[in-house]
Amino acid sequence: MNLDAVRTFVAAVDAGQFQDAAAALSITQQAVSKRIAALEKDLGVRLFTRTARGTHLTVDGQTFLPHARELLRAEARADASVRPGRRALRVDVHSRRIAPAVLLQDFHRAHPRIDLDVVTLDADVHAATAAVEAGTVDATFHAVTVAARHLPAAIRATRVIDEHHELLVGPRHALANARTVTPAQLAEHRIWMPGMAPGTEWADYYDELAAAFGLTIDLVGPVFGNEALLAEIADSAELATLAGVRTRYLWPDSYDLRRVPVRDPAPIYPMSLIWRDDNPHPALRALRDHLASRRAQAPDTDVWLPPWAE
Repeated sequence: MNLDAVRTFVAAVDAGQFQDAAAALSITQQAVSKRIAALEKDLGVRLFTRTARGTHLTVDGQTFLPHARELLRAEARADASVRPGRRALRVDVHSRRIAPAVLLQDFHRAHPRIDLDVVTLDADVHAATAAVEAGTVDATFHAVTVAARHLPAAIRATRVIDEHHELLVGPRHALANARTVTPAQLAEHRIWMPGMAPGTEWADYYDELAAAFGLTIDLVGPVFGNEALLAEIADSAELATLAGVRTRYLWPDSYDLRRVPVRDPAPIYPMSLIWRDDNPHPALRALRDHLASRRAQAPDTDVWLPPWAE
C-alpha cells in the first residue's frame, strides 16, 4: 500500500475538500485525485462520494480511516526509531569483565541521557570489524594489529585504551607479597592462560610479550571458566595468570588472591575503538571524545608495547 496515497486520503478527510488537501500537501488538486483513485483501486472500494458541496466518506472510507491514521503513526514511529540519536548506541565490549565494559559504564555515568545497548559478540577483531562494517553494531573495542590502510575503506580505528597488567596469584605463590613485579621476574614463573585461541589479536599480543621477555605462557588445559581458573590459582604455589588492571574478577575471601602490578617496564595491551566513518549517530562522537579525554588524563611512561602498536 502506497503510504503517500494513505497520507493524501487522511489529508483530504481532515481538509474536507481535495483542493484544500492539495494546498496542505503542496501538490496539485489533480495529484490528490490521482492518489485517491489509485488507493481506491488498490483497496477495491470507493472511499469518497463527490458532490457539488465537496467530498464525503463512504461507509468503507469511514471504516478505513482509523486504520489509515494508525498506518501513518506507525510510519512516523518507524522513521523516528532509526533517526540519528533516537535509537540506542550499540557497542560491543567483547566481555563484560574487561576494560572496555568498565569504561563504557564510566561513559554512561558521565552521559546518563544517552541510551546504550551494550553487547558481547565474543568475536576476534576481524569478525567484530565485519559486524561494524555491516551495521550490526555501531562500534567495538579490539586491539588492531594492522595498519589503518589495511582496514576496510569505511572503517576507522583509534587507540583509546592502554591497559596495564597485574599478576594474579594465590597466597602461597613466591610473588604473592611483592608490591610490584617486573617482566624479567615473570620469566622464572609459569603464567597460565588456558584456552587462548591461536590467531586472535590477544594471542598475537601474548606471543610478542613472551618473546620480548622470555616468558612461559602455558595455554594447556581445558577451559572451565573464570571461576574455576581462580580456584586453581588460589590453591597453587606455582600457577599465576595475567589480568588487565580494570578486569573485574570476584572471588571468595578465603581464596586470598593477590593482584600485583607489573612494572619496569609496564606491558601495555593497546585497544582501539572501531567504527564506520559514515555512522551519523551523535552519541558515537560523544563516546569518542570521552574516551580520548580519559586516555589523555594518564600518559604512560616506561612502557612496553608490541611492535604493531608503536
